[in-house]
Amino acid sequence: MAIKRNKRFQAEVATSSLSDIMFFLLLFFLIISTLANPNVIKMMLPKAANNEKTTTQHISISVTEDKRYFINKKEVALSELEGELLAEMGTHTDQAVVVRIPFNSQIQELVDVLQIGVKNNLKFVIATEAK
Repeated sequence: MAIKRNKRFQAEVATSSLSDIMFFLLLFFLIISTLANPNVIKMMLPKAANNEKTTTQHISISVTEDKRYFINKKEVALSELEGELLAEMGTHTDQAVVVRIPFNSQIQELVDVLQIGVKNNLKFVIATEAK
């Protein structure tokens, strides 16, 4: 007499560790998203062989291709740029000012912004991308 087994082997997927993996992925992406700098306007920067990162607190001045000026994502006219920059810096004159200008812009636009720093003895840095 042949005895049949009622229980057959069924393949199972262990899902208990998947929740742990999803939790770690969620934490990873949350941490990485906070490291991105939200105060910048996306543009193609000039390329340089040596890049250094500023470790001090800084203010960002962005100049777009259509000659619009921004201080930390706040649009400012060129005539008001100096006053707004000094108001933004307040008493913290040791802060660096990062100038972000497109790679194909004219030199005069950069010089106009840098003259503000020379006039007020501010530390200006030009933002670049790695070659």
